[in-house]
Amino acid sequence: MHKDQAGSARQGHQDRHGRQWSVWLVLLAAASTFALTMGSRQSMGLFVSPLNSATHLGLAQISLAFAFGQLWWGLTQPFAGAMADRIGAGRVLLTGVLLVAIGCFITPYMSSTLGLIFSVGVLSAGGAGMAGPAVLMGTTARLIPERYRGLATGIVNAGGSTGQFLITPLAGALMLGLGWGNALQVLGGLVLLALPAIFVLKGKPEVIAKGSSTMGATENQGSRAVIAQALANRSYLLLCVGFFVCGFHVAFLGTHLPGVIESCGLPVQFGAWSLAMLGLFNIVGSLSMGWAVGRWRMKSLLSLVYATRAMAVLIFMLVPKTGAVALIFAAVMGLTFLSTVPPTVGLVAKFFGTRHMAMLFGLVMLVHQIGGFLGAWLGGKVFEATGSFDIVWIIDILLAVGAVLIHLPIREAQLALRSMPKPAAAA
Repeated sequence: MHKDQAGSARQGHQDRHGRQWSVWLVLLAAASTFALTMGSRQSMGLFVSPLNSATHLGLAQISLAFAFGQLWWGLTQPFAGAMADRIGAGRVLLTGVLLVAIGCFITPYMSSTLGLIFSVGVLSAGGAGMAGPAVLMGTTARLIPERYRGLATGIVNAGGSTGQFLITPLAGALMLGLGWGNALQVLGGLVLLALPAIFVLKGKPEVIAKGSSTMGATENQGSRAVIAQALANRSYLLLCVGFFVCGFHVAFLGTHLPGVIESCGLPVQFGAWSLAMLGLFNIVGSLSMGWAVGRWRMKSLLSLVYATRAMAVLIFMLVPKTGAVALIFAAVMGLTFLSTVPPTVGLVAKFFGTRHMAMLFGLVMLVHQIGGFLGAWLGGKVFEATGSFDIVWIIDILLAVGAVLIHLPIREAQLALRSMPKPAAAA
């Protein structure tokens, strides 16, 4: 009897040890995939000026192609999320990674606005959307026990920031050594390193969902019913509006921060290092927010992030522009850059459970990227018309202040406890 108990104890220890390894393996796979897709995508801002010089299309037309990419990245995510919810994440992620690589490879051969929209906007951005946060966060939320979910989303989010921090300076160095076209194609090849991670994240959602301790009221409902219930929730809609502001801000910085640095009369390498600082400090911001999600109200954390952005932009506009100021500003922006994701993911999971997580978070990301379209496009349009980014910065401050206020009415406690109506049984 004593031997049986000892054997059971050993077996239980081995099972717990195996589950811990499984958790870390899932996080490594999701974070590394996001690092490669996000890193290549966030490096694209470095190629705006070379593309403009090579094609002579003008900054407004180049910005239009990049802005379409912001929008398309968002449009793909709810559909990719719904597909992953239905058939599993493996094939969706595989398709996305391949599209990013193809888009990066053919972009140097594009010489028209439509060509750039196709390569940068449709292929690269659409592929990054399919292998992006909606699918990765949704899959991770199902594979990871609920008690680790906040920290897990922070770690996956930090993976994207790590990719930005490492790949952006690498892209800058490749541009100097190989030329911008070859550098972009090398980035496409790097994205293919994500392929092995797909085998860890694949699996049908029905099997994955059994391990989840959180069962939302939408778990057994179809996609249309879930979307209708989500759109009827005032708090979910407020969350979407707030994420629109985040998209405007993030896309403007990701696309035009090198141009902002250049317009200040600073050397071009400060543009690459500013993007890298965004990524480096976003690691800190994402991990800190992942930790904070389990300790404070998520809507309050979101309001704090937007308040920090508004103050940082205002100070940046008022102080003299030096290399140190540019890097400090990028660092502060990095702390808030994608730190909105863990509390947003947490609220969506809290509202509706994890069964339709990828699709519902994908809808939030769609609204985020509508804001991203405006941020990327308006930045180029305003600069071409006025020779300055000041108008966009003022709009950004006003939107951030609005986002601070928008999140306050979210009723996360009530939504967490509310029972949603189930579909009527067939007669």
